[in-house]
Amino acid sequence: MLTRRAALGLFAALPAALTLAPQAVLAREPEVFQNPNAINGYDPVAYFTDGKPVKGNSAHKVNWNGADWHFASAENAKTFKAAPETYAPVFGGYCAYAASKGYLAPTKPEAWTVYEGKLYLNANLRARELWLQDIPGNITKGHANWPAVLG
Repeated sequence: MLTRRAALGLFAALPAALTLAPQAVLAREPEVFQNPNAINGYDPVAYFTDGKPVKGNSAHKVNWNGADWHFASAENAKTFKAAPETYAPVFGGYCAYAASKGYLAPTKPEAWTVYEGKLYLNANLRARELWLQDIPGNITKGHANWPAVLG
């Protein structure tokens, strides 16, 4: 049986014990939005060449920055491999509007913008509307929050 004096002694020692205990490490989100492939398996090069989202194919896959990227053609995969930073979406394919607000959100392929030669994806068409209201300002805010929002 625990006496009142013993219980008080345990509670008094608890802060010191917690200070000495190893700190829990929170998992950091991946740098690239994956569901389960980068940007939902859509071809990032196609946003530039076709002007629309095009579903990629696992037969044309490139592993870059910790993620598998799928492409609609071998040519698009080769183009990406030669210059991935040119074609990969900014903020790792997470919602650019959410990044500007300081949090992460998944993206939808149809909610996209190419601005000054860079691809930006958004969580939905409403987020894209908000993003379009101040693209330069949202980019600045997003970069100020990136990559700290990954955790």
